Amino acid sequence: MSVASFLLRTLRRGRRKVGRLLGRHGPDFVYSRRYQLDLPGALVDPLRGERILSFLDAAGLLAPAAVHTAAPASYRHLRRVHADDYLDTLSQPGSLTTVVGLVISDDQTERIVETQRVMVGGTLLATALALASKGIAVNLGGGLHHAFAAKGERFCLFNDVAVAIAELRARGFTGKVLIVDLDLHDGDGTRSIFAEDPSVHTFSIHNLTTSDERGRRAVEATVLELPGEVTDGLYLDTLRRHLPPVWDRVRPELVFYLAGCDPAADDALGNWKISPAGMLERDRFVARLVRGGVRRPPLVVLLAGGYGHHSWRPSARFFSCLLHHGKPLPLPDFEESTVLRYRRVAQETSSSELTGEPAVDDWGLTLEDILPSTAGMHRPTRFLGFYSRQGLELALERSGLLDRLRSRGFADPVIELELGNPAGDTLRIYGERGEKAHRDLLIETRLAIDRRELPGLSLLRIEWLLLQNPRLPFTPERPRLPGQKHPGLGLLPDVIALFVVACDRLQLDGLLFVPSHYHTASQGRKHLRFVHPEHEALLRGLEKTLHGMHLGEATHAVASGRLTDTHTGEPFTWRAMPMVLPVTPALHTYLNEAEYQRKVEEAGPYEFRLAPGGG
Repeated sequence: MSVASFLLRTLRRGRRKVGRLLGRHGPDFVYSRRYQLDLPGALVDPLRGERILSFLDAAGLLAPAAVHTAAPASYRHLRRVHADDYLDTLSQPGSLTTVVGLVISDDQTERIVETQRVMVGGTLLATALALASKGIAVNLGGGLHHAFAAKGERFCLFNDVAVAIAELRARGFTGKVLIVDLDLHDGDGTRSIFAEDPSVHTFSIHNLTTSDERGRRAVEATVLELPGEVTDGLYLDTLRRHLPPVWDRVRPELVFYLAGCDPAADDALGNWKISPAGMLERDRFVARLVRGGVRRPPLVVLLAGGYGHHSWRPSARFFSCLLHHGKPLPLPDFEESTVLRYRRVAQETSSSELTGEPAVDDWGLTLEDILPSTAGMHRPTRFLGFYSRQGLELALERSGLLDRLRSRGFADPVIELELGNPAGDTLRIYGERGEKAHRDLLIETRLAIDRRELPGLSLLRIEWLLLQNPRLPFTPERPRLPGQKHPGLGLLPDVIALFVVACDRLQLDGLLFVPSHYHTASQGRKHLRFVHPEHEALLRGLEKTLHGMHLGEATHAVASGRLTDTHTGEPFTWRAMPMVLPVTPALHTYLNEAEYQRKVEEAGPYEFRLAPGGG
């Protein structure tokens, strides 16, 4: 991105932000960091809701007053829908194994129950906000439609929509309710709960209707099954033909919309092939139908299903459309959304909290002020000359990184620092307390501030980075790569985002990284740029030769010396090739795109010959 486009985007964000602050009201949003639940083996992105919120905030679309924090639903709320015997079982060991499809610990059981109670509380709050404003409210979670009155299924413990409707009834609301469920999967729990209630109509388009007999006898339900790999045409045609007649007949005074993202073609679990344009048209159609006519009942939107790294994108596109005059904004990719999320969290922590220094200079004199020559006589106490030990732990805790480690079974992460090494400061995070020899090393990184590599620019140099889970085995799907003793943690985007936040704090221009293996360079090229164009040309030659190979196989081919430079006839050996991730416009300008590409073309092409592998 050029400096001109960078500044233009910043200006546009600023204009949108001013508009929000001046009171151009849009939907209310409900969220809590307690929605985040990171379970090994689950395909759910724990940061899904926060990615959406961070994107909307960074785009200048969110007014501070439009964001509300969810609190857990009380058991008084839950008992209006769910049987006491069922609620009692949720505290028993192993009670959730069949519900979530995973073997989980007692601690994880408590976390799941707590997370879903907060999501139910979010739907209660969103419903109250929508009714109060007579507008739209969004819960960035919820849509737990597989929860029945007396049992939970498929990761749903409590039926948040049913609990919200029961609360309204208890408060005297008597109007008709329409539930539009466009999650990929059948909203069977919701339909079963309201099977005998003529005041609630459940409308569901899904890939497979389940065998729940009570739900099949529902007095007010539209059940539309679309088997196979459904694409935009059939999906949108089904919605357009069937929802408007229901809308006209029911005449609802409140609408819940489960805007599930699992119909999307890039969903990690679903089998439908709905395009991004199709998903957006679906959401806009529902919004226009409910809010675009003479009758404009309150609308509560829930995220419902969505799996994998892309699950936040359809919702973010839809909400940006609602907030931006009907025009969706371009979305960042997964890694960029991670950076946006961590930057937003970092705003909650002041520099004084990170350094341990007073926020305002008290004009006090230190020994170094009186005797400057004593500076440097003491061992350094701050990571990168900035973060105190307590400040660094606070930053990692608030960022959610330590909680992500806890969710992987490391209940008591321990942070250790090694400062004063000329090569850089080292941070280590262990999985538990105790003797070093018996502790699991999870994260180890050595960082330094580099002002030599690029004249006039300051960089955060990553001298070393290790992310590993010693409790997991290698598998055919996740084979051992060169340099690995254990499989990774799956947290590389999060750690890189934290490094970017550190650059923001320390006013550094970007990250500097020297990959030690082919796979680390290849994985990083999406956002990192080689400092020297000839190295980019070299890697392009390697990728051309290794095209079609699995990344693990390719990196082993490079490491084992199977490649020969066809121009020199010499075996190719991996070499130090520095890469940078620009953070400031200054580094973007330095890496002039047009000039850089011209130099890449001049340096290449590199060509290699691949020798057959052994075995």
